[in-house]
Amino acid sequence: MPAARHDSNRRPSVLAFARSLGISNTTFRRRYPGLVQEITARWTVSSDEQVHEPSTLDTLTVRNAKLRRRNREFTAALAIATARIQYVTLENVRFREPLEAQQTVIRRR
Repeated sequence: MPAARHDSNRRPSVLAFARSLGISNTTFRRRYPGLVQEITARWTVSSDEQVHEPSTLDTLTVRNAKLRRRNREFTAALAIATARIQYVTLENVRFREPLEAQQTVIRRR
């Protein structure tokens, strides 16, 4: 089981291993504490390898990318809204002209 999880680049879990054996998580932990420690130790990050707080530059870079992405989304939404308004305006003119001709109504501007 740990090898299969390692091959798929997914973190092996004690719970998944216990389920694959057909026993409960608690029973597995009680009966096989050595295996539990081994599975857990493979994925525990040592203090030397721990990820530190991102730098200000990293934070700003991520925020900038997020803002650029949102700006692109808003620009696309604005283009769609503009096209929809143009379509509705043309449709309104198309319906209004025959109506005005039929009723001989004069539009005020």
